[in-house]
Amino acid sequence: MRIDLNADLGESFGNYVIGDDAALMAHITSANIAAGFHAGDPSVLRRTVREAAARGVSIGAHPSFPDLLGFGRREMRMSDWEVEDAVLYQIASVAGVAKAEGAQLRHVKPHGALYNQASQDPSVALAIVRAITAFDRSLGLFAQPLSELAKAGRSAGLRVVHEGFADRAYDANGRLVPRQVPGAVIDDDERAVGQALRLALHHEAVTLDARVIHVSVDSICLHGDTPGAAQRAARIRATLESSGVTVCPP
Repeated sequence: MRIDLNADLGESFGNYVIGDDAALMAHITSANIAAGFHAGDPSVLRRTVREAAARGVSIGAHPSFPDLLGFGRREMRMSDWEVEDAVLYQIASVAGVAKAEGAQLRHVKPHGALYNQASQDPSVALAIVRAITAFDRSLGLFAQPLSELAKAGRSAGLRVVHEGFADRAYDANGRLVPRQVPGAVIDDDERAVGQALRLALHHEAVTLDARVIHVSVDSICLHGDTPGAAQRAARIRATLESSGVTVCPP
């Protein structure tokens, strides 16, 4: 069995440090790098790309709604062409820096509210897919299984990487529980490790209300801004590998 372990990185800004990217990078195989719309700045972006390239971690763009104050986690109403152009801009930003560092962009994973809206709204999903195909059809698209984003990506002929989450709770429909709901963020190491192992080995997750649902994934996400993320990633990877799972880019 094979599984990718990805994390959202490059989310520091100026003097404000979010997460321990260098430590987390040692345990993941794909990095989703912020492009400045929800977090990150030019120097953080370049430093994160450079670190990923040095460690052989697959580089991805992590586009967001233009929402620095809300860390990209607030819903916004934008026209389809505004979403498409904003995503294209951010993909090009990460790809350009990667090229300057002798590396290559491999995938795109929308961030926060944009990801959630694209999972349920076909028009937002199509706008993101149009941005990707306009730039480079060889890029992978990270999306939740059965989501509108995954459907749009497959219809356009993109390589869709189905993603699960070690540190987020699911509802009975296989969607992520909104962050404002108690228990939506899993900050207990044992639960996060257990969820990652169950996703990788059995393609299952236990919902917030204790139901077992089917979630078939190619990659498991761990959020870099969660306290203790690097240590949690190390435990998840060690547990996966000791259980016979090969951790590698998708």
